[in-house]
Amino acid sequence: MLPGDPSKVIRVSANPELAALHGCTLITTDGTTLLGGDDKAGLAVIMELAECLLEDKSLPHGPIRLLFTCDEEIGHGIDHVNIDELGATVCYTLDGGGAGDIDYETFSADLAIVTIRGVNIHPSIAKGKMVNAIRAASAFVDRLPRETLAPETTADREGFIHPYQIEGGVAQVTIRIILRDFETAALENYAKLLRNAAAGVESDHPGTTIAVETRRQYRNMRDGLVDEPRAVKYAQLAHQRLGREAKLTIVRGGTDGSQLTERGLPTPNLSTGQHNPHSPLEWACLDEMVQAAEVLVELVQVWAEDRQGDN
Repeated sequence: MLPGDPSKVIRVSANPELAALHGCTLITTDGTTLLGGDDKAGLAVIMELAECLLEDKSLPHGPIRLLFTCDEEIGHGIDHVNIDELGATVCYTLDGGGAGDIDYETFSADLAIVTIRGVNIHPSIAKGKMVNAIRAASAFVDRLPRETLAPETTADREGFIHPYQIEGGVAQVTIRIILRDFETAALENYAKLLRNAAAGVESDHPGTTIAVETRRQYRNMRDGLVDEPRAVKYAQLAHQRLGREAKLTIVRGGTDGSQLTERGLPTPNLSTGQHNPHSPLEWACLDEMVQAAEVLVELVQVWAEDRQGDN
């Protein structure tokens, strides 16, 4: 529980995974700011692996490289990563949730930038002359699906269209919208829906012009992981050797692993013990973080045995 405001209470009803964590150590804030467990928990787990390998020279492993990135949340985490210099067979991102998850699918993602242009003039002489881009923007957003294809109303494998930023004035308004779906082909359908909405608003608001631009962000890692099945298989084996259940899961978002995989470096995503990301009610479980580090220690040994088998 967090002190103070009742709305800042981490409740089992909203966090059912808490029921299995009695006696565990939880890390929270006071509810007024973000914890940053995403991605600080992952950083801690990676550094724990490094310390274990440095302290125990008897643990077999091949060459291991640690890569730390920034701007992962906006799709630019690996913009300046040289894949050839990294020289890896596979990578693993440490950006997942509780314990035992192996994310092998992510959304495919595009960004849509909708630019709505009107005509500004002093409101005292505006009759018949002003074309208010703000009103047109309101009408445009109102045409987007709300009962379906919105993050507030979708779950599991359902995609969405999410307007998340709007700025501007009477003369011009820009709306930024993220398009997400597990099936890449669906993104073009979402873009078409935006273009149809734009045409409808232009018809209803004479003098308004609307441009819809889409930019590629990342693609479902599933499509690339099939080329190197050991990436997921060995992560499963590491869990099994520790007597733990590994769950193949999907993530309704993306990680740097999405783009690394697309660029030819298979990169599934592993658990780090962090929960409720990007929320004042974010929390991390220290015990699950320890478990994640143990999985990594086992995983490097699995890969070491693979190398020995090749020799």
